[in-house]
Amino acid sequence: MSGTALDRKALDKHSLPAVIDGGKETKGRILVVAGSRDVPGAALLAATAAMRAGAGKLRIATVESAAMPVGVAMPEALVFGLPEAADGGFAGAAVKRIEECIEEVDAVVAGPGVKRSQVCKRIARVLLQSDAAVALDVAFLEMLDPVKERAPERPSTPILLPNAGELAALLDCQARKVEGDPVGCGLRAARLYRSVVLVKGVTSHVVTPGGECWTYGGGSPGLGVSGSGDVLSGILGGLLARGAEPLNALLWAVWLHGQAGERLAKKVGPIGFLAREIAGEIPALLPR
Repeated sequence: MSGTALDRKALDKHSLPAVIDGGKETKGRILVVAGSRDVPGAALLAATAAMRAGAGKLRIATVESAAMPVGVAMPEALVFGLPEAADGGFAGAAVKRIEECIEEVDAVVAGPGVKRSQVCKRIARVLLQSDAAVALDVAFLEMLDPVKERAPERPSTPILLPNAGELAALLDCQARKVEGDPVGCGLRAARLYRSVVLVKGVTSHVVTPGGECWTYGGGSPGLGVSGSGDVLSGILGGLLARGAEPLNALLWAVWLHGQAGERLAKKVGPIGFLAREIAGEIPALLPR
């Protein structure tokens, strides 16, 4: 099963909210939960991409040691420095702070650069119980539990952004199984976790719990670089903050990320551009 080709024509059936005039509140509020002592820049990559995708009001929750430099580098953001564990990740006390941070946002992107720990499981639970649209990446993916059959519906369908290894962890199988059947494994995860899932790879697949599938094979070899996935997460978050439906936001985010890579390939070369340069291409690619 290869799915529907994800191209510009396909996106016409999955429109984004119209661009409207008004203050920052009208363009949506996003919280980016990202970064660690070792990888503080992931928060910047995701947050910048969210703003380039059109979000209006930005909050970043990161570890205490990264908060000040992140705030200086991203003056558009309100930055929360959360309690930090000895290993440079989030400490247990961060859970309550994040619970407070999500009360006034429309969308949350969580995971870029976050250090894996059992605290991530508690944070993920809080995020998924909130009223915000939620996209989970990296550290939070391996901490999820399948949704029980009679569990209540969540306010918004979550979005999961796993690579092959992370998807294998979600399904408790070997990564080679995912590599051999990415669509089938993605569909299984979408049903188990009642989520829209992006199976990332050279060819990417967007799948839904209802069995729908879209396949994207565009982009550029240069997108296979450190931080590129953080940018994709941020683009997605920005679209969610603007009020896009989860599936529509993910389809557009995948396409925008790939098209930005193609534009940079023409300007810079097929490889050698930096993840931080991807977000700058997004505004020109957004529908008017």
